[in-house]
Amino acid sequence: MPGPLIAVLVGLATCQLGLYLTTVVLHRAMSHKALTLGRRPLFAARALIWLTTGIKPREWVAVHRKHHAFTDVEGDPHSPVVSGFFTVQLANVILYKRVADDPETVRRYARDLPPDRWDRVLFDRGWLGLGLGVGIFFLVFWGNWHLVVIASAVHVGTYLLASSAINAIGHRFGRRPFPGLATNNQWLAWLVAGEGLHSNHHAAPTSARLSFAAREIDPGWWVIAALRRLGWAQVRHDEVHLKAAAAVPATSSAP
Repeated sequence: MPGPLIAVLVGLATCQLGLYLTTVVLHRAMSHKALTLGRRPLFAARALIWLTTGIKPREWVAVHRKHHAFTDVEGDPHSPVVSGFFTVQLANVILYKRVADDPETVRRYARDLPPDRWDRVLFDRGWLGLGLGVGIFFLVFWGNWHLVVIASAVHVGTYLLASSAINAIGHRFGRRPFPGLATNNQWLAWLVAGEGLHSNHHAAPTSARLSFAAREIDPGWWVIAALRRLGWAQVRHDEVHLKAAAAVPATSSAP
């Protein structure tokens, strides 16, 4: 297999690892407390998030919780309704940083996640984590820099575009089985570890499983179920707890 193709595949695989870590740990566990990870699995996940994304968890949590507090109205950090579809799809990282870099927002929405000693020493240094991640690519490709650049570019580019799509596509196109502008797109769910079932998530934010109907598939839930069987995670509740506003299902589809 040609080296560049291997580099592309490694980049895509690393992107998927980052997306699964994002949905299981940053989103479902930390932001919504839908599951709880054991101490050692959580530390391992934090280290991998640091290496693959450089994200500070409390900042990600704060941005996401603000999104739920101001969904698709003024104040939403990344709504295509407020900011425009292409702005969110192509420049979501800028919108994210604008909110994540605001200390008051982080204090308000992530007060339950104060920095610990590992954050202060390592995990708050995102560029160091990403640099070490590139170093791992360097070892994988035996110092072949052009393959390192290809793998890194594919990983970063696809991770950013996929993460943006959850917000842009997930609030603009697809089915709306529940009230609100969030949508379900099963094809997107396959690509982003289940996050494409976005209407379901907004209807029941504390659910660790995002698939509610028979034909809905949430790959992220497979990981959570495996962690649960290993005794590394506990799920908050098995049944779906709909928010009061979502108790009467909608039937519309977005254009």
